Amino acid sequence: MKRLHTLAAAFALAFAGTAAAQDKPVELKFSHWVPPTHAMHKTIQAWAASIDKASNGTIKVSIFPAQQLGKAFDHYDMTQSGIADVAYINVGYQAGRLPVANAIQLPFLVSEAGNGSKSFDEWYRKYAAKDMPGVKMCLMFIHDPGTLHSKVKITSTDQLKGMKVRPAHAMMADWMKSLGATTVTLSAPESREALERGVADAITFPWESIYLFGIDKVTKFHIDEKLYATGFSWIVNPAKYEAMSPAQKKVIDDHCNSEWAYRVGKEWGDYEAAGRERMKADKSHTVTALSPAELAAWKKSAEPVTATWAAEVSKAGYDPNAVLNELKATLAKNKAGL
Repeated sequence: MKRLHTLAAAFALAFAGTAAAQDKPVELKFSHWVPPTHAMHKTIQAWAASIDKASNGTIKVSIFPAQQLGKAFDHYDMTQSGIADVAYINVGYQAGRLPVANAIQLPFLVSEAGNGSKSFDEWYRKYAAKDMPGVKMCLMFIHDPGTLHSKVKITSTDQLKGMKVRPAHAMMADWMKSLGATTVTLSAPESREALERGVADAITFPWESIYLFGIDKVTKFHIDEKLYATGFSWIVNPAKYEAMSPAQKKVIDDHCNSEWAYRVGKEWGDYEAAGRERMKADKSHTVTALSPAELAAWKKSAEPVTATWAAEVSKAGYDPNAVLNELKATLAKNKAGL
């Protein structure tokens, strides 16, 4: 009997392999908007290679970096319409969308990118279908916590009054506005020029990307604190996914999970964290830690941001306290809370 079971299992495995080999070839256009030198591009390449292997070569992922298929702000709509089959989006670039997902962007919430990304992904999966309509969520992740980089030294929230700040996302924009700053909405690739031209005086950004986008040439002062994280997602065109065979869908599902979310976040996170140490060793830059009193003032100033987010989530039909407590509990479980 045991031999029969073994033979049956071997036959099933062989049949499954044959079925996968006979699947219709699929090409997935993966669009993103960071340069190919960015750490995430390398992770996408590894993801694509893993899918190729797991699908027996029936799923090929073609990668289009650096806004080749469209602007950074347009990638959600591009995936809905099929211009891209898979895309990388910034949660905070989606005005009026993703109110639940925006919780990850509340100030002083996340300590690190790897387990922070895993937590974000685990927590968000039950909300994705409603909160992220028109696309299929693949995975969620964050970058290593970012900070404020500026042309002049800033340690007090009072100094932001009258300044022009490029915020990482809408939540950071609300925070900066509440402190009296004027905000300038720009994607990451557009930011250096704005700072050079004086359109902006400061920017909220992760560390190594300051060098990657050349922003180190125009911002010389940096706050050494984990002020915020930015939420991101890889999303898939639903029609493209549904047209795949069951075996191919399983390959995609196996590459759209919390384990891959951890990997994406960790590899990018390590890259950005190294930039913090690089900046501290760079004699042309000044990295300043906040005093306990200054940090307390920054945290106090961020409280209205949580209230604004809670109102938006409540309007969308959710209990904001329950949503945020679940996120904090997941972060704590994975040792990624701040």
